[in-house]
Amino acid sequence: MTRTSPPPPAATPAGRFGIRRNLLRPDDSEAADRVTYVELFFDLIFVFALTQLSRYLYENQSWEGALESAMLVLALWWLWVYTTWVTNWLDPAKLPVRGVVLGLSLVGFVVSVSIYESFGDRGIVFALAYTVLQLGRTAFMLFAVARHDPELRRTFVRILAWLALSSVFWIVGALLPLQYRLPLWLIALAIEYLSAGLGFRVPGLGASGVDQWDLSGGHIAERSALFVIIALGESLLVTGFAFVDKESSAESILGMLLAFGASVAMWWLYFDHSERAGAKAIAAAAEPGRIARLAYTYVHAVIIAGIVLTSVADKEVLSHPHAGMTLSTAVVLVGGPLLYVAGMLLFRLVVARELLVSYLVGIGALLVAFAAAFVFALNPLQLGAVTTAVLVIVAGWETVVRVRAGTDDKKAG
Repeated sequence: MTRTSPPPPAATPAGRFGIRRNLLRPDDSEAADRVTYVELFFDLIFVFALTQLSRYLYENQSWEGALESAMLVLALWWLWVYTTWVTNWLDPAKLPVRGVVLGLSLVGFVVSVSIYESFGDRGIVFALAYTVLQLGRTAFMLFAVARHDPELRRTFVRILAWLALSSVFWIVGALLPLQYRLPLWLIALAIEYLSAGLGFRVPGLGASGVDQWDLSGGHIAERSALFVIIALGESLLVTGFAFVDKESSAESILGMLLAFGASVAMWWLYFDHSERAGAKAIAAAAEPGRIARLAYTYVHAVIIAGIVLTSVADKEVLSHPHAGMTLSTAVVLVGGPLLYVAGMLLFRLVVARELLVSYLVGIGALLVAFAAAFVFALNPLQLGAVTTAVLVIVAGWETVVRVRAGTDDKKAG
């Protein structure tokens, strides 16, 4: 990747403002694309957060609980992806950046330990930690690039303005009575997601040219892939804890095998070819910012949500394999794989302009399975077997078609 060298500090209006040392990643491709260990340490914070999200959704299987959980998943993803964008520009190997990432990890840990009670007694703790992380990281980025990249400085001024606005709704939502929390937090989250889609347009400052952002496509792709691995690991963690809490039986062993099979199928769908297709597309793109924003920011949120919901489904199968089918159970069992396949469909459509028939058939089959759960009175174990079979078939179908077409890659993920 080649980055455009910014003008010298004296050429910018902000030449006397900000950190004097240049903390941007170097131009050489190896250092520009490299994922550092401190970034991986930051990711560890989200393992616990995802387990708490799965626990919350499992214990709140209602429409309100589903909406709260979806909001929390999107909020957690937004914290992570914003930090990934910042470390795409700044070099975590440099001590000031590394120190800030470790500080963000501490605040992120507070977010993680409070997320389960975010709609309870720890709402204000969650809101404060979330806003401190968002505003603090953005303010540091603004100081870091002010002397060295005027265009990025203007971009992060806009981002800071939007995040300051959303922070008002996060804090006020936590302070007001509980019935106001969800609507105000949804407004806050909508501000953050929509502002990125609008190029962070601010009256008087205009919009940022996000599509022309100079990014390390390899770094964005690898960081996103690593978070998918983390989410899949969290899914296996939840399944493992659910299994060891039960006495061994044919049903529990089968449930564990189904959960493992679903995780393998989801891994295969992402890493057999899609991950490399995305990495190649963003590395070769004339406008990497467009792909980074759409495929790796918005679409990946759907993929991660699918994995989290699937982990809840796995626990449901292990805990109540022969229970009567309810609407909430069917939504959980089918919804996770459905979100994941739909997210993968959108991802491939964005990065490779491919509309894969196997994914479309998989989505159709999952919708049929949802209806069949009530028509044939399936229990959770049976419906879990059906959804896992669909995931395995879709994963195998894509691979067989690709190999027969002669597009098999020698490099294995």
